[in-house]
Amino acid sequence: MNVTPFQALACPLDGNPLRCHDTAWRCGAGHSFDIARQGYTNLLPVQNKRSLDPGDSKLMVAARSRFLNAGWYQPVAEAINSAVRAGHAGAAELSCLDAGCGEGYYLRQLAASNGSPSALLGLDISKWAVLAAAKQDKRPNWVVGSNANLPVLSGTLDCVLCVFGFPVYGEFARVLKPGGQLVQVDAGADHLRELREIVYPTLKEKPAKELLAPDGFEMLATETVRYPLTLTGAEPIADLLAMTPHLYRASAEGRAKAAALTALTLTVDVRLTRLLRVRE
Repeated sequence: MNVTPFQALACPLDGNPLRCHDTAWRCGAGHSFDIARQGYTNLLPVQNKRSLDPGDSKLMVAARSRFLNAGWYQPVAEAINSAVRAGHAGAAELSCLDAGCGEGYYLRQLAASNGSPSALLGLDISKWAVLAAAKQDKRPNWVVGSNANLPVLSGTLDCVLCVFGFPVYGEFARVLKPGGQLVQVDAGADHLRELREIVYPTLKEKPAKELLAPDGFEMLATETVRYPLTLTGAEPIADLLAMTPHLYRASAEGRAKAAALTALTLTVDVRLTRLLRVRE
């Protein structure tokens, strides 16, 4: 995929278009945001932070990088790429935002796939995640920002990805063009069940919820990506636990049980949903 510079950034302070000038993005009102030497830009104003260091920690990001780069979730990435292509077959070019991109694995996979020339933007609230993403691939643009206030101009995107993230449908609808698509990936009921059975005393079974189309969208398609995964060795098991919320939710006893494992067979069970941005 021929990746082109992303040009639809908006100032997080006033919403005006940002223009790239050498090593900074600036809006017409004079607000300026430096491009770090690693290649990313921080567009999360201090007043919009809920903590000093929001999002995934440096250790969590490192664990996720090791695990995903080993290819364990490659079938999920392939399903995402297929969904994006299905929604934009024959398009002259594609503008796509990965909202909650983490360390950039899924956007890198999209950049490496065959398809239309694309302007790709990865956004995450964790500076550690965006730093890791920028270090691994210079093709997309990478920014620190929040899904609650996307620093993107309204009505400019063909596609938004939200992979195991926190969807803010109002913002997604705002930045998508009419006819654009949202590709959302969520954990299914059996996702990593075997790990959860180890780290928690009991599992609370939750009935499967039907995802209804939110305001501004209509449902296009839903599919399940499900396959067994066998991890051998303590490191990938530890990385998997560290990259999930289960590390912090589990008891000390549960974490100790997981740390003692040298092999584990798991179920990957995710739901991929495509939603269409309707015309108003």
